Amino acid sequence: MIDLIYDLPEDRSTGAALYANRKTHAVIRKMKDGDGNFLWSPPFQAGQPAQVLGQAIRELSGLPDVAANAVPIVFGNMAEGYRIFDRVGISVLRDPYTNKPFVMFYTRKRVGGGLWNPEWLRYHRVAA
Repeated sequence: MIDLIYDLPEDRSTGAALYANRKTHAVIRKMKDGDGNFLWSPPFQAGQPAQVLGQAIRELSGLPDVAANAVPIVFGNMAEGYRIFDRVGISVLRDPYTNKPFVMFYTRKRVGGGLWNPEWLRYHRVAA
C-alpha cells in the first residue's frame, strides 16, 4: 500500500483517499507493521474518515473483495478521476388507462457515471 500511495504524483495527491469495500476494510484493519502496531487508525473527530498510513480510507461498495487477480483498493482523488454525467430534462409518460379513475405518471431521468481522468487514480491488483 505504501507503493500505491506514493505512485500518485504529488500534484495529484491533494484530496486523495484510499477506497475499498467493507470486507477489504476488515482485512486492512487487521494488518500490523513490523512493530505490532495496526496500520489502521481511528478518526480523531466525529464525521472524519479513519486513516491508513496517514491517508483517509473511505468505503466504496462497488469494489471487489480481496481475491486473486482482483482490484480491491483504489487510491486517488475520486472527484477528479470519476464523473457523474447527468442529462438535462426529465421525460414524463402519462398513463390514464391502468388505474382508472386515477391518472398515473411515470418519470425518467438519465444519469450515468464513468472514469473521466485516470491520471488521478491508482489501483492495487492482488497477486494470484
